[in-house]
Amino acid sequence: MARLVRWAALGAAAALLVGGCSSGSSSDDGKDSARSTPPPTPPSRSSGTTAALPSSLTGQKLAWGPCKATAGSPAPGSDWQCATLKAPLDWSKPEGDTIGLALIRAKANGGKRIGSLLFNFGGPGGSGVSMMPTYAPTVSALREHYDLVSWDPRGVAASEGVRCRSDKTIQAAEDVDATPDTPAEEKTYFQDAVNFGQGCEKAAGKLLAHVSTTDTARDMDLMRQVLGDTKMHYFGISYGTELGGVYAHLFPKKVGRLILDAVVDPSADTVGQAKNQTRGFQRALDDYLKSTGQDPKQGTRKIADLVQGLDAKPLPTSSGRRLTQSLALTGIVLPLYSKEGWPTLTSALNAAEQGDGSELLALADGYNERDASGHYATTTHSQRVISCLDDKERPTAEETKKRLPAFEKISPVFGDFLGWDTAGWCHNWPVAGQFDTPEVSAPGAAPILVVGNTGDPATPYEGARKMTDELGKGVGVELTWKGEGHGAYGSGSDCVDSTVDAYLLKGTVPKDGKVCAS
Repeated sequence: MARLVRWAALGAAAALLVGGCSSGSSSDDGKDSARSTPPPTPPSRSSGTTAALPSSLTGQKLAWGPCKATAGSPAPGSDWQCATLKAPLDWSKPEGDTIGLALIRAKANGGKRIGSLLFNFGGPGGSGVSMMPTYAPTVSALREHYDLVSWDPRGVAASEGVRCRSDKTIQAAEDVDATPDTPAEEKTYFQDAVNFGQGCEKAAGKLLAHVSTTDTARDMDLMRQVLGDTKMHYFGISYGTELGGVYAHLFPKKVGRLILDAVVDPSADTVGQAKNQTRGFQRALDDYLKSTGQDPKQGTRKIADLVQGLDAKPLPTSSGRRLTQSLALTGIVLPLYSKEGWPTLTSALNAAEQGDGSELLALADGYNERDASGHYATTTHSQRVISCLDDKERPTAEETKKRLPAFEKISPVFGDFLGWDTAGWCHNWPVAGQFDTPEVSAPGAAPILVVGNTGDPATPYEGARKMTDELGKGVGVELTWKGEGHGAYGSGSDCVDSTVDAYLLKGTVPKDGKVCAS
């Protein structure tokens, strides 16, 4: 199953880190059709249960109570409630051992309640419990008729979250060359991958083989039942679009109103996904360079030379740590998630050209969730254990070396790193991967709204059309925004927001192919 490489880990959160929503006016270049989704069915505590599941799961009563502070966020306000859902460790043995999944919700506060609206913000590995209160102002109109609900998927944060190595080891690994040029560097690179996998295996134990996207999609349907909803209403962002597609495939008759925003290409395997991201980030870099008055080709070459120089000579920083090539690339990527981050990127690149890597390092630390005390959060740990269980493909070093020229042709800045990442990310992983690409066909499902952004760096626009096609005729409905940044809803387009709101609140399905201009 294709994954998003580490640079897509933060999904919507990354955009918020660099200033939130992008701006721009919008226009409607298409007309809504008269089609509508069926009116929502009133929630029923007993409806939608699966006979194969024991009543101890489907009939459980959630003990909602005040939410506590998480490692990454303070306790949210009194509007928010938290609970723990019991789910099978192994979905093939639903009466066996269970794990706890952390949930968060804010009840609908307006008129007639439609039901629960479940959110996944991407990754894989992002904490919905931490992110949901932060994102709630963006979807305030939706809360008038939906309970806003999210969760930490299995293997993430408060849901049996996996920590594969210590802070000290994580920082030491920053010195590992992620674009090895010599046999010695190559050996170190792959040994670090082995060490990481062994750490995950030790930390996760039996859970390591049960954190797939399919497992989480089944968890979602259990949530639907326990929350009392006859249909699944869902808002998936970034990797959350893949998760939503897998859910629709497994439970097409349970699909209510599904939004897939910042869409993963379900037809791409591991290498294809990496090439897509290389292309997407280079496209965003080109747009950034144009905005500063630079020629994209010349500007790209200048940045590539800067980054390449760090391979042999990392830059000093005010913290005493060094800005390595890999950290610099991560620092460049973060502000590309949102147009509002571009001035920050300009400042950081200017400082680096003057020999000071402090600003790029700060950006990389933000993406890597490293705080001032040197403590790292575990989003990338969870991302790796999930994606390496999903992904069946394990490119070798020799195969990767043959592909590197193609990656570098797509992007002289990002190609080398993302090419090598296909070989190193799941190298010698302790458990086998499950799929080459996710199955998302959902015949018989209600219309699903697929939202693509032409300037999306992490999930390039082309993925939206691929997802629409693979969901199936009459199911996938594509909406395009000609904008910048990762994701479309809440990013400054009245056209996008009103179309999504009409779909979720009224069941109005737009014409497939509708375009919102920035």
